[in-house]
Amino acid sequence: MPKLRNIALTVQELEEGEFYWVLLEATDSMMEDALPYLPVEAAVKPYSNYGDAWVAGLAMIRKSFGREGPRA
Repeated sequence: MPKLRNIALTVQELEEGEFYWVLLEATDSMMEDALPYLPVEAAVKPYSNYGDAWVAGLAMIRKSFGREGPRA
């Protein structure tokens, strides 16, 4: 089975009251005390609250990667 990719979900409030989900993937670059991530995909329309944006981001993970998760 292919290796599992390291994907993270976050929510950003770019303007007051406008929340966007963002999917990030860990890079192979090493930093002293951090694991760097790069954006993979993001919402194109804002959500009115953090919770709705987070749930929509989780739905995108499930839609994009299925039950087996993000495999390389």
